[in-house]
Amino acid sequence: MIIETERLILRQWKDSDVDPFVKLNLDEETMKFFPSTYARDVSEKLINREIERISKDDIGLLAVELKETGEFIGFIGLARPSYETHFTPCTEIGWRIYKDFWGKGYASEGARAVLDFAFEELGLEEVVSFTSRLNLASIRVMEKIGMIRDTDGDFKHPMVEDDSELKDHVLFRVRSVNG
Repeated sequence: MIIETERLILRQWKDSDVDPFVKLNLDEETMKFFPSTYARDVSEKLINREIERISKDDIGLLAVELKETGEFIGFIGLARPSYETHFTPCTEIGWRIYKDFWGKGYASEGARAVLDFAFEELGLEEVVSFTSRLNLASIRVMEKIGMIRDTDGDFKHPMVEDDSELKDHVLFRVRSVNG
């Protein structure tokens, strides 16, 4: 599965993505809206899980590279949360991009293409996204790609410690024009 945009290639993971992905997940600024950074073994397991998921399900978190240089800059894709909330089961769109590439529109560009794929190729009726209420940059991406905040859907993330400032999450939704 490959999705191309004007500036990006979203694709299956390669061995050469492992080290830069580990570096991405160890960066404290990139991971400031997650409970912790990810150790190397966690990042490697995540890649292996996504390779399998993409191969089997046609959904997953796709590696993202710049068309111009072939450089790995992060991931954008679809996932199905394994924990329970009031809105699961669902299909979620998410992204994580190297901070050197923030503010250039890459997350929005790739996410729009993933939404098109979700609705046109997979026939999904709805995709959600959520983040800590503190993560204003990701909230802006959600708004840019046409997602609407579901204020009744905001929730306390079950995988975040109760005393964490990251516990409170906002929920955004977008429906297929055919849905």
